[in-house]
Amino acid sequence: MTKLRMEEAAHSILARNDRGGYTVPTDRLYPFQWNWDSAFVAVGFATFNVDRAYRELERLIEGQWDDGMIPHIVFHAPSDTYFPGPDVWGTRHRIPTSGITQPPVFGMALRHVHEAAIANGMADAEARTRALFQAALRSHRWWLEARDPEGLGLVAILHPWESGSDNSPAWDEALARVPTTTTTVIRRKDTGHVDASMRPRDEDYQRFIHLVDVYRHCDWDPKRQWTNAPFKVADVQMTAILARATADLIHLAEVLGAEGDKAELAQMHRTLLDGLARRWRPSLSRFVSLDLISGNDIETPTQAGFIPLVAVTLDDAQRDAVMAEIERWLDGMVVGVPSAPRFSPAFEPKRYWRGPVWAVINWLIADGLRLNEAEDLARRIEQVTVHAVENAGFCEYFDPTTGEGLGGDTFSWTAAAYLVLGRRR
Repeated sequence: MTKLRMEEAAHSILARNDRGGYTVPTDRLYPFQWNWDSAFVAVGFATFNVDRAYRELERLIEGQWDDGMIPHIVFHAPSDTYFPGPDVWGTRHRIPTSGITQPPVFGMALRHVHEAAIANGMADAEARTRALFQAALRSHRWWLEARDPEGLGLVAILHPWESGSDNSPAWDEALARVPTTTTTVIRRKDTGHVDASMRPRDEDYQRFIHLVDVYRHCDWDPKRQWTNAPFKVADVQMTAILARATADLIHLAEVLGAEGDKAELAQMHRTLLDGLARRWRPSLSRFVSLDLISGNDIETPTQAGFIPLVAVTLDDAQRDAVMAEIERWLDGMVVGVPSAPRFSPAFEPKRYWRGPVWAVINWLIADGLRLNEAEDLARRIEQVTVHAVENAGFCEYFDPTTGEGLGGDTFSWTAAAYLVLGRRR
């Protein structure tokens, strides 16, 4: 299929998954609006329809809580094809939402959309950006207040779902401490849409829902959740995305003439960069998260260790070490970067976040490499991602050992990644 035909197919997928100004990740498997999915999708829309890109972000913000948190799911319309639905979450927001969040790609997306709008001469670009900028700023304040109350310069996740990397091997030890008992009856729907071998195990789901039960019993109060959390990890992937998004908001503050906001964001940015700098481990050639309950480093190798590249400036030795490490992960792979490397005992090439390749993760890693002057490696990762989509279709994720498409198909953020990365060839 030609590049033009592939772009048309990507446009078609986004249109098919449009539910009235917001995009579902894919039909039935994920029938609502997901936080970081929509941010990536907005960047994809910005390549051909800037108004629709703005609308994606505006619909997401309809679910923002009064304290600033942007939930990981906004239940705009009912569906019985997904568990857990709004009845399980039991939040009392004006629009039904989940009670946890996801990686804050929103600020990164807003800068992309604004710049596309300006390039296209969009008359109301500044007004729309200004409103979304304030929503993003409230979200970033929430992150520092609710998820770094101890001032480490690292924001924490209280549920693996918040990381976006639900069943990552990085969480195995911390999650093992979470009981499998639940007060909620678990009725999994995902394995009715996708082969169970590609999804988290039942035991994982029991622990996931136990955490939902705990936080629901806290009435979703951030301070009570922090105190009672049986899972609490200072996540370098989350912190890095927040830091990068903060840098993008600083740029927008300059454009919008918001000097007071710029100063506040600059302080946030320094705090986050300092926190990330302390998580570099030369012996591993990557960054590591911190288990805040045990106090131990999480050394299990996953893609999260490379995501700080989107935010930090490496010195020459660090850059050389990271590049060599990524090359080690790519060795023998049909498509990379795997979410866990083949040399890890936890590697499962078809099971969700335990090995498969995700187009949006490669997008982030490539952006981080390019920011750190590793242009050739960034381009290779982008090209192999584009080729994987062209060979296997717009799948949710890919087997790194074969290139086989896995999970849901006609996936929105894979279509968006193709539209963005395909133009970089």
